[in-house]
Amino acid sequence: MSVPLLEKAVTVSGTEKETAAVIFLHGLGDSGHGWAQAMTEIRLPHVKYICPHAPPISVSLNMGMRMPAWFDLHGLSLDSQEDEEGIKQASESIKAIIEHEAKNGIPPHRIILGGFSQGGALSLYTALTCQHQVAGVVALSCWLPLNKNFVSGSIACKNIPILQCHGEIDPLIPARFGHLTSEKLKTLVNPQLVTFKTYPDLLHCSCPQEMATVKEFIEKYLPRI
Repeated sequence: MSVPLLEKAVTVSGTEKETAAVIFLHGLGDSGHGWAQAMTEIRLPHVKYICPHAPPISVSLNMGMRMPAWFDLHGLSLDSQEDEEGIKQASESIKAIIEHEAKNGIPPHRIILGGFSQGGALSLYTALTCQHQVAGVVALSCWLPLNKNFVSGSIACKNIPILQCHGEIDPLIPARFGHLTSEKLKTLVNPQLVTFKTYPDLLHCSCPQEMATVKEFIEKYLPRI
């Protein structure tokens, strides 16, 4: 079975036998190239890093302009309308990558999902709705989409380690959104496995300190076997 997102994805191969994978999703209007470079700088030799590109779609938030996006965005406030169908379709496309990797020898419990902004949002949603438990989630500068659909006791896989990172002066996705997401996640999965880190003076972007934290998380939950 072909996996369209995988065919065009940027992949950073391991330097030895690959026994684990990180699937990392970029933000709105971006591509997988920049994050593939970022993963290269923190890579572990036994881990494969897959950075797919979102397809171009019309984005309501940007007056209907077509740009790479995992799903449509109507706004960036807590009460903004959400593209439920688009979020669910995008999530299925990421689950198809997980299934493909599993068939090729890397099981879900050796796969970390991650992403930045809209990509981080999709990684959280996908991990919480996946029939398989993944090794963890790296959620940078993001939120949990369709969060009202999730209630305590509704998640099959509760022991998912989640690393959330957020800039304290993020003007697009305020740190308060990240904090509210963290509190919500603690009601859905084992709260001891949810980590929320903030970085002073950080806007809607990443920084070396944040990426060092991401590397530590990957090392912890995808150890060499």
